[in-house]
Amino acid sequence: MPFALLKDRALISVSGPDAEHFLQNILTTDLDTLSPGEAKPGALLAPQGKILFDFLISRAGENGFRLECRADIADDFVRRLMLYRLRAKAEIAKQDQLFVTVAWGDDSTASLSDSSGADSMALTDARFRDVAVRRVYSGAAGDGDAEAWQALRIANGIAESGSDYQLGDAFPHDVLLDETGGVGFKKGCYVGQEVVSRMQHRGTARRRVLIAVAAGSLPPAGTEVTVNGRPIGTLGSVSDGCGLAIARIDRVKAALDACDAIMAGETAIILAIPAWAKFTFPRDAVSAEEA
Repeated sequence: MPFALLKDRALISVSGPDAEHFLQNILTTDLDTLSPGEAKPGALLAPQGKILFDFLISRAGENGFRLECRADIADDFVRRLMLYRLRAKAEIAKQDQLFVTVAWGDDSTASLSDSSGADSMALTDARFRDVAVRRVYSGAAGDGDAEAWQALRIANGIAESGSDYQLGDAFPHDVLLDETGGVGFKKGCYVGQEVVSRMQHRGTARRRVLIAVAAGSLPPAGTEVTVNGRPIGTLGSVSDGCGLAIARIDRVKAALDACDAIMAGETAIILAIPAWAKFTFPRDAVSAEEA
């Protein structure tokens, strides 16, 4: 089965008697719903509700957690967690000796265990609905196929910071954390909770991750998505003729209603909602001139 070693990922451990209470009070993920063997998405937000750090979180032992994040932000993430720790009895450390490997398909668990040669638990990546994806934190299992992993992530509408959006520039709703289990709307307060809850209850989320498809190859990430020369979003990760874009869904709906071409640079594209997502294009679209 296909697999890939993700060389740009790092692991942070948080353990101790107060670890769960500490993390539950600052992260968007509801840890009460986090099962053993599962890796759920989440974020640490600014008080204004925008994402400062994104990650996947899983349980590690009786009082421990692992947070998988981008390697280039791991040290900053550790420092920010320590700032919030105060007197909580929780140890926070980066785990440099472990690697992150993913495999997908019906036999993904066996594939990872066999290829790594390590006695490690394969965690279910809860973001994926239509394909089984497992993550293993252990010794390196070979490089695998990173391009195939990127194509799978794009096809399933799974956005990640760095590749698809910049930290400090997106709300959880923008990148579908509300749809992938990355935001707990029934838990207590956490950093940025008031803004995120207001967006949820008022239904004011306008920017969303969409899947972009073109007849040929797409331009690179960062290319502006436009309608009649007016920006409506930005292209993220691409794999040949398929990619991700974060765009204003009201403006996309207006373009669809008017049969206006949606462009990524000089390339005509079609924008679609991921098949598993529950949000829809707004019934009453707002034109670019009105917004």
